[in-house]
Amino acid sequence: MSSLCLLLSRHPLLQLWFIAITTTAIFSTKFSSASRGVSVHQSENGKVTVALYYESLCPYCSNFIVNDLVKLFDDDELISLVDLKIIPYGNARIGPNDTVTCQHGPSECLLNTIEACAINIWPDLNKHFSYINCVETLVYKHKYPQWETCFDELGLDPTPISECYSSGYGKELELKYAAETNTLQPPHEYVPWVVVDGQPLYEDYENFVSYICKAYNGTARPNACTGLALDTIRNEKTNTRHPVSYIESATKSTLSKIRSAIISWMDDGSS
Repeated sequence: MSSLCLLLSRHPLLQLWFIAITTTAIFSTKFSSASRGVSVHQSENGKVTVALYYESLCPYCSNFIVNDLVKLFDDDELISLVDLKIIPYGNARIGPNDTVTCQHGPSECLLNTIEACAINIWPDLNKHFSYINCVETLVYKHKYPQWETCFDELGLDPTPISECYSSGYGKELELKYAAETNTLQPPHEYVPWVVVDGQPLYEDYENFVSYICKAYNGTARPNACTGLALDTIRNEKTNTRHPVSYIESATKSTLSKIRSAIISWMDDGSS
């Protein structure tokens, strides 16, 4: 311990790095403990609650929706066990006068709001997910400017969506989703951010079906869960990692600069 103190006293930059790492560890422990303290609960109807926090133009989000989440709807038995909630806000930020700035620009703010309106106008899960899946398929194919074609493709009337957006009600929905996203505990770090019965899956989100099966307390196990190897979440040393889009953070940037400076200093010292 004394040698560590001596080393820190001689290198001020190393002191900053040590303080930053220690502070991060304290907060991580706090949030992890808080998460463990929350009892895992299912919805009142006995279903497993699943929530997807995402943003419309995030490539990893569209990939997850189009190639993974959609599989829930191909399995009537599995989808019957799930209460799925979709929250289109992601890493956006609220500024003065409730202005919303989205990570991928104004087009993302537009589509976030359009998808929020769809959820509100068509509360039936199959209906609003079909629409969102159509839009996100275009995002996935880099054709998102054609998003309005989804109305014709699905036989949906675009008028309610247009009125929701132009009236400002869509903005109200986005502010509601912003409040929900920003009060998550533990806080979301990136998107897609998938939560199963209150437990974030971190970067193992593509394995969400395993977590649904693990959380389900019913007596009749669905076929999708039979013989399925249940992976563990990040805190249990999973090696499964899938791509994510991080929140742009001044704190994260500062820590990155400190780490880069330390690595550079260590490289200089060893040469």
